[in-house]
Amino acid sequence: MSLNRATGQARAQTSSVFAVTACFLLIALVLTGLVTHVLTTMTRSANEMDDARAGRAAQAGVAALISRLSGTTTDNAVWDDAYSAIGSATAADWAYTNWGKTSANYPLYDGVAVIGPDGAVISAYSKGKPFQPHDLFGEAFDRQIEAAAGPRQEPVINFMKTESGVALVASQAIQPFTPGVELPKLSVLSFYKELTSDVLNTLSDEHELEELRLAPVPPQNLLSTPVRDIDGVAITYLVWPSKAPGTAVLHNVYPYIATAVVILVLFLGGVLFAGRSEARRLRALAEAARFEASHDSLSGLLNRHGLLSALDHLGNSSNTAMSLYLIDLDGFKAVNDAWGHAVGDDLIRIIADALPNCHRDIAAAARLGGDEFALVQVGFATREEVEKAILDLFMEPFKLDGRTIEAGASIGSAASAADIAPLELLRRADMALYRAKENGKGHAVAYNSALDQDRQRIAELEGELRNAIGSGIIEPAFQPLVSASTGMITGLEALARWPSARGNISPEIFIPLAEKSGLIDALGIHMLRRSIAHAKNWDGLTLSVNVSPIQLCNPDFGAQVIAVLEDFGFDPARLTLEITEGVLITNPDQARRSIDQLKNIGIRFALDDFGCGYASIGALRQFGFDRMKIDRSLVSGVEAAGNGADVLRATISLATALGIPVTAEGIETAEQAAVLRDAGCDQLQGYMVGKPVSADEISRKLLQEDLRWERERA
Repeated sequence: MSLNRATGQARAQTSSVFAVTACFLLIALVLTGLVTHVLTTMTRSANEMDDARAGRAAQAGVAALISRLSGTTTDNAVWDDAYSAIGSATAADWAYTNWGKTSANYPLYDGVAVIGPDGAVISAYSKGKPFQPHDLFGEAFDRQIEAAAGPRQEPVINFMKTESGVALVASQAIQPFTPGVELPKLSVLSFYKELTSDVLNTLSDEHELEELRLAPVPPQNLLSTPVRDIDGVAITYLVWPSKAPGTAVLHNVYPYIATAVVILVLFLGGVLFAGRSEARRLRALAEAARFEASHDSLSGLLNRHGLLSALDHLGNSSNTAMSLYLIDLDGFKAVNDAWGHAVGDDLIRIIADALPNCHRDIAAAARLGGDEFALVQVGFATREEVEKAILDLFMEPFKLDGRTIEAGASIGSAASAADIAPLELLRRADMALYRAKENGKGHAVAYNSALDQDRQRIAELEGELRNAIGSGIIEPAFQPLVSASTGMITGLEALARWPSARGNISPEIFIPLAEKSGLIDALGIHMLRRSIAHAKNWDGLTLSVNVSPIQLCNPDFGAQVIAVLEDFGFDPARLTLEITEGVLITNPDQARRSIDQLKNIGIRFALDDFGCGYASIGALRQFGFDRMKIDRSLVSGVEAAGNGADVLRATISLATALGIPVTAEGIETAEQAAVLRDAGCDQLQGYMVGKPVSADEISRKLLQEDLRWERERA
């Protein structure tokens, strides 16, 4: 019995050993199979992920190439000078000078062709040499030209097969930049770029596609993406080898797998852990990149790109009314100037936190840069309700580290409709915001079609102003400056006058327009030249010319004035330039440099409109003004009840104490002249002593005055 018991126990133990062994073998086989499957899957997935990335990179490279050529085409086709030149007799020469010659070594395109409305070739150059577009590209080129001939459309871009390979061809109608009347059938400008090895190498470097090349058919062992022509037919393929990162990793770890199952399991666990960690890191990086691409880094709100995407998404996903509000902070520059940019950034963050929660219908918020924000409203709340909610945020000052900071807001809004693209909605809101800021701080304006009409009128008036300056239509009128003691004319102030077919246009309209449109320098020098041309014949009289703050802040202003004086041989001591105090505040350093440069040659400076702003005694001393002109608002107060006369006398006494002569403008009555004369004002200007008249009338008046004084002396 003891033997049988011992045998049974041995068999039981042996069975247990076999069972355990079998279990271990089975587990080993299962683990080996799992490891093999996991490694195979990881290898294949890594290869496929990288191949997919490479495919997207190739498509992105092609898109970038198309975008660059499209932008180049639009920059050259939508061009007033090109439109005028191509319609002239010198079209071919102009096209060669501006485009054809450049094609010899220009990196953005290899060739250019200008096709007339009748289909004839006006100019065509490839690498700086003439060529026939039809011979190079075939009938596909003619079809593209026909499709691109219409105005106001984006460039038509297609790949075309040539004898030497494949080229990207972009075509667009040559048209004026500013929309006008309906245009006839237009000439078409085409640029093309060959897909040379250099181009492919550039795409390869930019998008990490090694050994990128073209192939007529896609090889089975290479990755590829088709390049299609105007008919959608693949005319060639971009091909490149797969990096197969998964296979490379597998080869590296294969010896460890062959060594032992335990090492394989440990290694596999490490690989899986590392893979998961890397995938999480890459996903986190991708999410961060996507966030940064669509969000503002300072405020955390959407940026312009993110706003446009949100508008597109909300417009497509909601049937509810949608409106866009643009908010521009009033007084934000003063915050930065007073407290520094760090405090300004803190204020931006506080406002960015508050704006999205100002109303329940706010679906998205963005910061478009600087101190400009945007809110998207989806809901049925009225515009007035949302605007009030926004403005209420700025009713109380903001508290920042013990500082009390006041900021306001101007609002422009536009309501969306089914046929309005996000960019158009943004443009409309921006136009409304521009008008709101023009109206003053704290205003809200909703877009309406009249704003577009106003913009069109301003654009037309700007064009007329440019032509008026160029053709010399704008001429100076001259208003006498007379001695307060003798009544004799001692000088003249030149005032710009613009006569037009629809009547005289006020300087209060065209001078601010010139400042906004960048024409003020040309207008100012034109006025200076015309004024000096007349005044050089009026011996003994000074000439006063108004100068815009923008002119004075131009570093070349001093040299321009000196050049005009030299051209006419005009004595600098006879010239007085009148400036307002605004330039002393906006750009005092540059103003001081220009003033010092011109005072060194004898030109005098007068501070204009004193009494209607904030000019200080320090400014009068610092800039060394030779004369002070009292604003008409102080002069008109002489006859009003109150202390107007006392304020005027005090102002003149201040100038006298500083040794600065005084001119009073806006004199309309004898009583005003008498008070000013008694107060110590040495020069008078106004309708009572002389209205602005033409140069011829000034000459006649001076002659009459000379004759009168000769009779009195006789």
